[in-house]
Amino acid sequence: MANISTAGVDPTKMGVGRAIAVLTSGGDAQGMNAAVRATVRVGLYTGAKVFFVHEGYQGLVDGGDHIRPATWESVSMMLQLGGTVIGSARCKDFQTREGRLKAASNLVKLGVTNLCVIGGDGSLTGANIFRTEWSDLLKDLISKGKITKEEAKTSSHLNIVGMVGSIDNDFCGTDMTIGTDSALHRIIEVVDSITTTAQSHQRAFILEVMGRHCGYLALVTALACGADWVFIPEMPPDDGWEDHLCRRLTETRKAGSRLNVIIVAEGAINKAGKPITCDQLKDLVTKRLGYDTRATILGHVQRGGTPSAFDRVLGSRMGVEAVMALLEATPETPACVVSLSGNQAVRLPLMECVQVTKDVTVAMNEGRFDDAVKLRGRSFENNWNTYKLLAHVRPPETKSNINVAILNVGAPCAGMNAAVRAAVRIGIIQGHNMLAVHDGFEGLALEKIEPITWNIVGEWTGKGGSELGTKRVLPGKYMEEISLNIAKYNIHALVIIGGFEAFSGALEMVQGRGKYEELCIPMVIIPATVSNNLPGSDFSIGADTALNTITSTCDRIKQSAAGTKRRVFIIETMGGYCGYLATMAGLSAGADAAYIYEEKFGIRDLERNVEHLTEKMKTTVKRGLILRNENCSSNYTTDFIFNLYSEEGKGVFDCRKNVLGHMQQGGTPTPFDRNFATKMGAKAVLWLTEKLKECYRHGRIFANTPDSACVLGMRKRGLVLQPLAELKEETDFEHRIPKNQWWLKLRPIMKILAKYKISLDTSEHTLMEHVINVSHERNILDMP
Repeated sequence: MANISTAGVDPTKMGVGRAIAVLTSGGDAQGMNAAVRATVRVGLYTGAKVFFVHEGYQGLVDGGDHIRPATWESVSMMLQLGGTVIGSARCKDFQTREGRLKAASNLVKLGVTNLCVIGGDGSLTGANIFRTEWSDLLKDLISKGKITKEEAKTSSHLNIVGMVGSIDNDFCGTDMTIGTDSALHRIIEVVDSITTTAQSHQRAFILEVMGRHCGYLALVTALACGADWVFIPEMPPDDGWEDHLCRRLTETRKAGSRLNVIIVAEGAINKAGKPITCDQLKDLVTKRLGYDTRATILGHVQRGGTPSAFDRVLGSRMGVEAVMALLEATPETPACVVSLSGNQAVRLPLMECVQVTKDVTVAMNEGRFDDAVKLRGRSFENNWNTYKLLAHVRPPETKSNINVAILNVGAPCAGMNAAVRAAVRIGIIQGHNMLAVHDGFEGLALEKIEPITWNIVGEWTGKGGSELGTKRVLPGKYMEEISLNIAKYNIHALVIIGGFEAFSGALEMVQGRGKYEELCIPMVIIPATVSNNLPGSDFSIGADTALNTITSTCDRIKQSAAGTKRRVFIIETMGGYCGYLATMAGLSAGADAAYIYEEKFGIRDLERNVEHLTEKMKTTVKRGLILRNENCSSNYTTDFIFNLYSEEGKGVFDCRKNVLGHMQQGGTPTPFDRNFATKMGAKAVLWLTEKLKECYRHGRIFANTPDSACVLGMRKRGLVLQPLAELKEETDFEHRIPKNQWWLKLRPIMKILAKYKISLDTSEHTLMEHVINVSHERNILDMP
């Protein structure tokens, strides 16, 4: 959350008398517009003047009409557009001192001393050079008579804040750069499409993805689609890889798969530093194995299209943080980058990030590939380690004689199958026997239990819903049968994947341990529900997919009003009593209000919202969007709100309503949900393996300590396991939500971006963090 440094400062006066310019530079990336929109609107909210710089640094040098005042309305309807609306250009002029002199003169004349740059590492380095030269540039301009001493005095130093916009995710210190998630969406759409045709013809497909010298896109794609092999620049394959690759492809086919997928990063190299290309691989597979092979180079498709929900929220949050960082900066503050770590906004010294990014290149050039992977950050390393674990095809010779059962509980959601696949495969690699339980706890009671193998889960990563079958039934009434079946099938551990029923069902199982000794086995719960309402985790599997469904539906609904008279849409979202989907969709679709149970509202609030919309409709803005969580109020129903807005808006706007319903639970999982689920499934079984060793006594497993039944979740910056007993205290069972929810802090951002004059949270302050000493210690579960 963006924060105000000094308590007592009115955030709406912070920027009075200041001017901010925003520009996008370098390669475009989806989500840049969200960042521009947030920078403009929050800048105006603080009372600052805001300027667009069109065509990147070229516009800064050329000045004139390229630098224009930005208004509230000028960024309306920008959120869902890909690319950058204000244009970007590669600029040679700015690399010369002469060019930078012109740029400085243009800014001084407009009184701009705050520059927000959205771009890659090159663009941000350029901004830093500009800042360090600033006082010298002003001296030159005075001596040449281009500016007066008074003008120079009022613009004595330049503040710079960067946001990293790049699909490559190659900037060290940031978990996710703006555009990366959207690029993954494009890639996974293609992989899913190619998979169906490849299976029809039993083909091998080689896909080249972008990323320059960074293998992030290739690596996450390989994880998210279960590719047979991935080539990334950070970790070239060992010599003799050709034989190994052919062996792996053959083994996959022998195991019954009808296709092979190989992912290649565009910068992929071998140990000698020579490029590994699509064509080279195609020749190898065709000549050695005789497989029908096709190569596809994705190219600029990856940069295009509408930004994903994640990139819109990321861009919006970064825009808010950037304005705050600019307005709080002093001449002593180093130029900084605003970024997300886990789900926390952080500020990092720009040049430290650039230095670590350069160190990666140096390490790769010197053949220190392990160092290169480490320098990329913990999230990259986690991805690489998970990929390596899952890439094994041969199970170990020695079995552990451990039986692990996996079940899905509650409503189905996208990503459940990816978690099951990872858990099954990691279990097999650990030497365990894996058992599938169909239809949740009921299936555990009714003996719907069977072995599940490596090949059965092969194609599951991209499948929506639950292949195992899932039910909301709780185990309470079946304890007797469940404990008998645990004994009968000799089950030593349970992986329970699901929503609130998984959590409360597991609690019932733990309470039953006193009566039934068979229940004294380790259990791990993996949160998977569109509602994102489980304690112990900031995110649950399936929520990202639902959020993207809601966002793209809102886009279409808003578009349906294009060209008609003024119209307001009221849209009802799922989530039970949890307002996560309504709030995050409000941020990513640009809603005027989102009504949720956690933030009480009454008739006065509704009245204010209607008046606010009426005022907004008097400007050039012609559309309004209101989101309502399904259980936000038993009396202020969707129909009530629709009727109220219809009546009060008479003559100004008309209303339409939509209840989105079960489409929010369906669909194929997003890249985030596939990757998140894969890591969660893998981590859960690795934890169980360790826990089983601890609980092994006198030839049998006995687990009855609180920490033998845990929820695996993502908290702030890492994956953590928390005992159910502890989480019980943090839960509101009546409304099935955690008592504290991190995302409530984002609600003020949504309101400010919708032009409400409310105050920002001043309690938590985002301080500058260092990258150099942090990059080796953090445990970040990467997003996605």
